[in-house]
Amino acid sequence: MKLSATCFATLALASACGLAHAQADFYRRAIAPNVTEGGTVGAAVLVGPRYSGSDETRVRMLPSIDYQWQNGWFAGALNGIGYNASKQADKAYGVRVTADFGRKAHRSEALRGLGDIDPRPEWGAFFNISPMRGLTLSSSLRHGSGKDRDGLLVDLGAGWSVPLTPSLRLGANLATTWANAAYMQSYYGIDAAQSLRSGYASFKPDSGLRDVRLGTSLVYRVSPTWVLTGSLTHTTLLGDARRSPIVRDEGSLSTVLAVGYSF
Repeated sequence: MKLSATCFATLALASACGLAHAQADFYRRAIAPNVTEGGTVGAAVLVGPRYSGSDETRVRMLPSIDYQWQNGWFAGALNGIGYNASKQADKAYGVRVTADFGRKAHRSEALRGLGDIDPRPEWGAFFNISPMRGLTLSSSLRHGSGKDRDGLLVDLGAGWSVPLTPSLRLGANLATTWANAAYMQSYYGIDAAQSLRSGYASFKPDSGLRDVRLGTSLVYRVSPTWVLTGSLTHTTLLGDARRSPIVRDEGSLSTVLAVGYSF
């Protein structure tokens, strides 16, 4: 039994969010973990802001591979490594380790003097439920990002998909992320040393909602094993993230064009 086109679409949408925020989006599963085993390998072209709040564009081409085992374990570039303890097709819950990919100061002139944020592992948990066909409500908790490894993120979202034809599927996604003060300081704050080096005024953000994201995707199944996906995600920064001195554009678009092979 192969991974579904819906699964690859949500992975592509997660890639778009990851490009905008330099980290993996929360865990989604489209098929029952105790029923099937399989994986997807592919490549994606991602276009989005250079960093969260940037008005400059960055283009990347990235490989992607994800696999799930029949016993509930999964591993992949987007979903991380973890275990889904659910035995029901309409629920997924468990633990996982993902990656926060950090931020390089040389990525933009606007980040000069702020220093790098190193990649960090994130330890977390997830809970997803599908109350009806085509609708998935998703949530996750991630801890360990930021300069001092004490960033905490809580992700909430809803995804919907519907077949337009036997080979074409339309999807939509609405999501938001709450971040603690430590994460906000790492990615949007300016401490005294950074202020001296960069010329920005000091800025100490509080915890709160970081952003809201609205996305749409089209998935075209070329064959039983090959899938083409296109997605577009608009991200709007909120609260103190929006007021950060490094923010040049509070709203941004991210695009993903991907091809995947299921096995």
